[in-house]
Amino acid sequence: MASLKEIGLAAAINLLSAFAFLVAFAFLRLQPINDRVYFPKWYRKGVRASPTHSGTFVNKFVNLDLRTYIRFLNWMPQALKMPESELIDHAGLDSVVQIRIYLLGIKIFVPLAVLSFLVLVPVNWTGKTLKHSEHLTFDDVDKLSISNVASGSNRLYAHIAMSYVFTFWTCYVLHEEYKIISDMRLRFLESENRRPDQFTVLVRNIPPDLDESVTEHVQHFFCVNHPDHYLTHQIVYNANKLAALVAQKKTLQNWLTYYKNKYERTAKKPNTKTGFWGLWGTQVDAIEHYTAMIEKLTQEENSERERIMNDPNCITPAAFVSFKTRWGAAVCAQTQQSSNPTIWLTEWAPEPRDVYWENLSVPYVHLTIRKFLMAVAMFFLTFFFMIPIAFVQSLANIEQIKKVFPFLEPLIEIDFVKSIIQGFLPGIALKIFLIVLPYILMAMSQIEGFRSLSSLERRSAHKYYMFILVNVFLGSIIAGTAFQQLDVFLNRSPAEIPKTIGVSIPMKATFFITYIMVDGWAGIAAEILRLVPLVIFHLRNFFLVKTAQDRDEAMDPGYFRLALCEPRVQFYFLLGLVYAVIAPILIPFIIVFFVFSYLVFRHQVINVYVQLYESGAAFWPDVHRRLIVNLIISQLLLMGLLSTKIAERANSVLIPLPVLTFWFHKYCKGRFESAFVMFPLEDAMVKDTLERAREPTLNIKAYLRDAYVHPVFKGGDTEMQPLNEDEQDDPLVATRRNISSKASPEPSYLSGH
Repeated sequence: MASLKEIGLAAAINLLSAFAFLVAFAFLRLQPINDRVYFPKWYRKGVRASPTHSGTFVNKFVNLDLRTYIRFLNWMPQALKMPESELIDHAGLDSVVQIRIYLLGIKIFVPLAVLSFLVLVPVNWTGKTLKHSEHLTFDDVDKLSISNVASGSNRLYAHIAMSYVFTFWTCYVLHEEYKIISDMRLRFLESENRRPDQFTVLVRNIPPDLDESVTEHVQHFFCVNHPDHYLTHQIVYNANKLAALVAQKKTLQNWLTYYKNKYERTAKKPNTKTGFWGLWGTQVDAIEHYTAMIEKLTQEENSERERIMNDPNCITPAAFVSFKTRWGAAVCAQTQQSSNPTIWLTEWAPEPRDVYWENLSVPYVHLTIRKFLMAVAMFFLTFFFMIPIAFVQSLANIEQIKKVFPFLEPLIEIDFVKSIIQGFLPGIALKIFLIVLPYILMAMSQIEGFRSLSSLERRSAHKYYMFILVNVFLGSIIAGTAFQQLDVFLNRSPAEIPKTIGVSIPMKATFFITYIMVDGWAGIAAEILRLVPLVIFHLRNFFLVKTAQDRDEAMDPGYFRLALCEPRVQFYFLLGLVYAVIAPILIPFIIVFFVFSYLVFRHQVINVYVQLYESGAAFWPDVHRRLIVNLIISQLLLMGLLSTKIAERANSVLIPLPVLTFWFHKYCKGRFESAFVMFPLEDAMVKDTLERAREPTLNIKAYLRDAYVHPVFKGGDTEMQPLNEDEQDDPLVATRRNISSKASPEPSYLSGH
């Protein structure tokens, strides 16, 4: 456990780190040579010109205006100036709603902090229970927690009352936010410009037909069942191998550009080796080598492209089906198409840039197997990750380190080193362990077979949240308690162990404070510095850039990663809700995180991030659901803690809280969630009517023609087969089925085969 002195030192270190990052950011963002790193969004929009094109030679690289350096924090008020409605037009609804999650944290925890410090902190501080304890080690910070209140004391009723107040306030804020965001989504969909996904449905598990090809079968089915609204369709090809060849070719072209630029600078022909990454093998002329490899790969690419278009096995049982109206698409996407619920499965198509093409070729029957295997893998990943988590927790205890590394004892006894170990090292160690985790979880979600980037992000966010809940939160409490109170666990009777755990849980607040400062203060400041994109941009700019287009492609604006940011924010919500009653000293640190994050990410959304897709905040029901889970967990933990304080009568008063919270969740689900999963037919009809009135000559088929063509086929020589337009107006739908097929009691497209 860390003392106030150690926490103060950790706070000073992290505040200085955050301030250093902000100063570095203020200096770097003002340099013309870095303009594309810190303002890439404006370049992508075409409203910002590079400052390197004007002024003296030095001014092209360095900002010599000293007045701009004095106002190095002016980015904060600038980040708040843009109104929310304008920000939605500028960055999209997804980005704005993700920012509102941080604002939600401020709304919830500021009143909680005020009440906690006015009511609970005095109650805890005057309890004096720890002062008379002979078995537990503690510091001044622990005196501010519920651990300092005697078992069976009437003071515990103050914590119970505050638990009800905190729950009702949190539910009220969540309800108002759900209402606001659902209204924002409906207004966004109502006012949104025409998009291909508004008219298109993704159809999966198309049953095979002996007499018709997949494209003929799809056309036949929808002409029969949606005769007034069906427009066209695009079958899905398994082009994963071709996509890999295209990506490999692009990499080789980058190397070729690099060596050509090098030759122009040095006038000496560059060489490379034919082995892996040019590290070994025969030495050859680099330009000739990569030119030959690109030519060979181009031939393979053309051959693979031709094979895909001619091989029926490359056609997957899936298609993007487009309709003449939004109303027709809404009816199809939101209804069951066949009496067999496992075929002709329809859902709203993702917008074209949201499609994850690699998974469209995954057979429907494989999806369940993949999800089961990934669930098993997730279990083992979570279980085995407890080992490094437990080791990290041991770092928070000086005595444990002395036992494991006795030779470090003289160094550890130095006050400054001791303060760093207990106040800083555990948080940074845990942060390092968690860096690679989101990438592993995203790969697992990709294996599961999700068909859009947005669904991949939401699924990965769910995995990351569960992992943080089990390993970082529960694992830290359990493992940390075992290490700190090892002697007590070994020498006291088993009946006393639950009481020891109950008292020790609030003492883990000191560890979580250090983690908040490392991850939530210094970590967020490092986000705005963008050190890695800065280095990568200048490396690309030096080695690969020849034209203005190359320089634009060298920019890496990044995007607001839901799978990474939202679970991390949920962890802070969980800590705040759990410790608001148990150890209120944690709340101010969390408030600093939410305020700082709100400023930083608002700035990033305005100037840097370019979203990969727009889902219209479809992820919000998941956010709300996890917040409810956090609230219920905090209530259950408080009930468990009070049970160790011989307060059964007082504890029974808390039983209605989880029930009421769950009822509140069911109410919000029934009241608001439909706006995030359904598109009202009334709204669809209004948009269609207005569009016909404004654009009576609109050719919607031409607009949708290439929207859902695989990216590897766009811009090439391959043309998709046009549909017979006369057939769409013919009341008799042409078919190639023979008479016996037509006379069969069940059409082939209704069979389960």
